[in-house]
Amino acid sequence: MFESLTNTLEGFFGQIRGKPRLTEKNIKDGLREVRLALLEADVHFRVVKDFTNSVSEKAVGDKVLKGVNPAEQIVKIVHDELVNIMGPVETTIPLEGKGGKPSVIMLAGLQGSGKTTTCGKLAKYLVDNFDAAPMLCAADVRRPAAIDQLETLGRQLDLPVSSRRGSDALSVCLKARMEASKNSCSPLLLDTGGRLHIDEAMMSELAEIKKRLKPDQIFLVADARTGQDAVNSAEEFNKRIEFDGVILTNLDGDARGGAALSIKSVTGKPVKFVGVGEKMDKLEPFYPERMADRILGMGDVVTLVEKAEEAIEKEDAEAMEEKMRKAQFDLEDFRKQLKMIRGMGPLKELMSYIPGIGSKLGDLDFDESELDRIEAIINSMTPDERRKPQLINAGRRNRIAKGSGMGASEVNRMLKQFKQLRKVMKKMTRGAGMEQLDKAFSDDITAPGNLMPKGLKGKLKGNKRNK
Repeated sequence: MFESLTNTLEGFFGQIRGKPRLTEKNIKDGLREVRLALLEADVHFRVVKDFTNSVSEKAVGDKVLKGVNPAEQIVKIVHDELVNIMGPVETTIPLEGKGGKPSVIMLAGLQGSGKTTTCGKLAKYLVDNFDAAPMLCAADVRRPAAIDQLETLGRQLDLPVSSRRGSDALSVCLKARMEASKNSCSPLLLDTGGRLHIDEAMMSELAEIKKRLKPDQIFLVADARTGQDAVNSAEEFNKRIEFDGVILTNLDGDARGGAALSIKSVTGKPVKFVGVGEKMDKLEPFYPERMADRILGMGDVVTLVEKAEEAIEKEDAEAMEEKMRKAQFDLEDFRKQLKMIRGMGPLKELMSYIPGIGSKLGDLDFDESELDRIEAIINSMTPDERRKPQLINAGRRNRIAKGSGMGASEVNRMLKQFKQLRKVMKKMTRGAGMEQLDKAFSDDITAPGNLMPKGLKGKLKGNKRNK
């Protein structure tokens, strides 16, 4: 997402970098390309116009700081404007209603936007982060499949689901509120009905539910892949039921990102959460500052650290650190590390969070199956062989190759690179470091067993030379 925009902005900053000062001409010339990139990213045309005008005005106006590098200044101006059009965002959700009653969270949106799945994801987010006890309400009564899906999610998450087939949506919601109060469940999450397009019947139903249940918060669920259609439908929903915020789904897919940059400016209501995967734990709060950092190629170290904290237990990390320090890191530890890394998400996604790397990933081919091959080789070893790789002779190597479905040469290569990695770790604990690490992976950066993605090494070296 935003790869084309990121590359265009980097080119714009590069043009400014060689200028002694910011002028109306060099800003105007650079912003022409930025304007096109924003439109290609499916950002609303009014947002594009306001954004470029504001950047131009601040860059050549009285607010220019004398003595500050022009490129650094324009980066800050663009960053601040990106944050401004997406935020501020407040993601607090009321866990209890007034008078100790259950709070009510209403989810609305078009059919196919991922509303029912998002209902389950939001419930899991509240349980995991706030130890809440939510109840799900299947109020999409016109689609039996939606009721079945929500009941399945409820069983999967071990959460209660209130449903009543053959009844109208308002009655289902009122019954669910009584059940939530009786069973001390809060908040109550309403999965309301959607259509393929906005119509009067749907809006009247939503308006009636809002009037009778008085939700503490209303979220519009919109599919980021639909671009400006998501923005247009958000505008219509806001006119009729006035929601509090948006949950954008499928932000990890082929979405160009225009909806994320446009919705706040067009509707006045911010994106509060984003769906970044199909699993139930793939719902995250939306942070405008972090998104702006990623768009500008600055990475997102905070999110990377949070993902690491979720996937890696503190005790495991400390034990692994101690083994590395004592040069006792073996193939069993390496296998555990691979599982931890893969538990954090796809490799390309993780690398996109690293400053200076995200914008270099667009045309790289990340073959996650390489990690499968490494794990297959290690899994085909005995516990003794994983603890003491030096035990692996020609006979054992052939057995491991046969067991993993690889060739003996691939097993050899992986063992060689692991041996180099151990040497690097040993030297780094003695204060040597990154030059040795670079050398360890310099032989064949595309070989199985090497995690450096094809083409990235050259790009990073070129980037270093340019600096």
